[in-house]
Amino acid sequence: KDLQEDKIPMFDAVDTVKDCLAIATGVIVTMRPNPKMLMKALCPEMLATDLADYLVRRGVPFRETHHISGACVRLAEEQEVSIDTLTLEQLQNIDSRFEEDVLKVWDYVASVERKSSIGGTSKARVLEQVENCIVFAETL
Repeated sequence: KDLQEDKIPMFDAVDTVKDCLAIATGVIVTMRPNPKMLMKALCPEMLATDLADYLVRRGVPFRETHHISGACVRLAEEQEVSIDTLTLEQLQNIDSRFEEDVLKVWDYVASVERKSSIGGTSKARVLEQVENCIVFAETL
């Protein structure tokens, strides 16, 4: 069999990756985030996983908390309200392990900062990754 036939898709893939890198570079270099608009685009439903994580921190297995969080989202949708407006009583009707401090889950900044494992979204981890990228770029 002629092994040259398998090289064409590989070269196409390399060309595609090079094009994607060029596009991504252009986007990143010209990007100017607008903090006000970014904050405006946030919605409490983005924090549904934080609701699940809240219960995980209290020892509830994630396989359970995922369904509990889903029930909270469903209740909010059924009542046509934002999930962050559900009362402690409503949350406790879904699961009694919710306590008063659950209402702190709806803090976007705290949500970002809680994710501090390697590759996480906390400011310290993001700055660490930026530094890693700069160091890597200097080797190119």
